[in-house]
Amino acid sequence: MAKVTVVGSGNVGATTALYIAEKRIADVVLVDIMDGLAHGRALDSIQAAPLRHYDTQIVGAEDFSLMKDSDVVVVTAGKARTPGMSRDDLLQINAKIISAVSAEIARYAPNAVLVMVSNPLDVMAYVALKVTGFALKRVVGMAGVLDSTRFRYFLARELNVYVGDTTALVLGGHGDSMVPLPRYATVNGVPITELLSKDTIEQLVERTRKGGAEIVSYLKTGSAYWAPAAAVTEMVECIVRDKMRILPCSAYLRGQYGIEGLFVGVPVKLGKNGVEEIIELTLSKEESEALIASASAVKGIIEKLEEMRLI
Repeated sequence: MAKVTVVGSGNVGATTALYIAEKRIADVVLVDIMDGLAHGRALDSIQAAPLRHYDTQIVGAEDFSLMKDSDVVVVTAGKARTPGMSRDDLLQINAKIISAVSAEIARYAPNAVLVMVSNPLDVMAYVALKVTGFALKRVVGMAGVLDSTRFRYFLARELNVYVGDTTALVLGGHGDSMVPLPRYATVNGVPITELLSKDTIEQLVERTRKGGAEIVSYLKTGSAYWAPAAAVTEMVECIVRDKMRILPCSAYLRGQYGIEGLFVGVPVKLGKNGVEEIIELTLSKEESEALIASASAVKGIIEKLEEMRLI
């Protein structure tokens, strides 16, 4: 049985551990520095096994050494957003947390694929890469899978169709500058441009960009976790089972799409080694400019970190 470590036992981390176990993808170690939290979340989850019919294990721990020999390490640790807080507001706090966590991953799971979930996601993936020294393909961020899933849901609701028949693609940074691509969105092969007006599509695109903030505004004291956990579980399954699926993920670019040295959401082939291949689409001038602008926003945050000497 494969082994996956989830760092951070908050709502996203605990739900991810449960989803991975329920799908029998791997045994899970749930790690959190808060005394007892990981143990309690793990025990609660594993006691559902007789009713949910899975026999994979979930173990809680404060000790990072238990992640030894993990095939995948998912990082959800960090401070969550609260109303009025942007992803970028989390920068300084989460950069310090991710740096410390990444050092432990490099120490105990040097051969793992690292999946970053903590925000600001594209920047935290960059921090993790610098600290771990991992191969570029073995650090990947969960961004586009979640953003595309939100876009798919909004499309299905607008059209009153089965959500499983929808496809969508969202590129760019995981934030307000993300780049949904309507021409790649379909319902059972039918382009949404044939089904919806331009104005309606623009409204859905904008709602997708604000999808996380919309949930934060309702919850008041927390942020989304069921959909993010489902998205990262999809990625973990692709890696552990070497499914070689093409999914939109945050990957380190070396000239692709005209972007150099940054993590940005693009289509990738995801397999046992992480990012097996970056798929470079032919974008329109408008789409390319939007993607470059999104990458520039990521670059600006990294420069702030460098100024603060956090990386």
